[in-house]
Amino acid sequence: MTRILDQTEVLGFRPLYRQVRDRLIRNLVDGVWAPGEALPSEMQLAADLGVSQGTVRKALDAMAAENLVVRRQGRGTFVARHDEERILFQFFKLVPDSGVPSFPDSRVLSLSQGRADANERSLLALTPGSKVIRIKRVRSIEDRPVIAETISLPAALFPDLAGMAVPNNLYGLYAMHYGITIANTQEKLKAVGASPDDAAILGVTPGTPVLRIDRLALALDKTPVERRLSICLTQDLHYLSDLS
Repeated sequence: MTRILDQTEVLGFRPLYRQVRDRLIRNLVDGVWAPGEALPSEMQLAADLGVSQGTVRKALDAMAAENLVVRRQGRGTFVARHDEERILFQFFKLVPDSGVPSFPDSRVLSLSQGRADANERSLLALTPGSKVIRIKRVRSIEDRPVIAETISLPAALFPDLAGMAVPNNLYGLYAMHYGITIANTQEKLKAVGASPDDAAILGVTPGTPVLRIDRLALALDKTPVERRLSICLTQDLHYLSDLS
């Protein structure tokens, strides 16, 4: 008979609910449940994993706090989608000084593929000779260009991206077309002067003060999958680190 373990027990010096969380996240990584799909009930998951229902509930609560799943009262637990509302809440931190947050529109300026440079190899954990896809685009809020953005992606993870139309919502594309869910990001912020190229894109003079956001996006299994360098005009915007 399977012994039902209590959520306070630990195996391998880690709380049991964290181990259950890791097992469930592995299912997300492996595509067992797709974005928007309902997970099995807590009772079924508990039976499948041989743990108590309370342990499963605590694991799912932890995943909900990380925005990996969505709990809907009376309906169950669903894999989170990378829709614009979620990205605005979790990843896009530039907010108008007057007004409510809004998801920016994007226009692709160039899309190319080439050999990764040393910085891209280091950030994306690539081997020498690896190729990356580079996307250059401008992002606008209320029809005003405010972000000049350069994105680097491992070509091996996105094999046909260089030949397709790039949507505004890239994280949604990663999840739905490639099965890659962005779970976390690491950001470095610095005040700099706009370069001539970025100034031309943003319609300002070179040297105009801008905020540089250097972001590394990580998949559910912590694999680095995107380096994004954003040059942001912040005269009428501010960076809000927590929208909750």
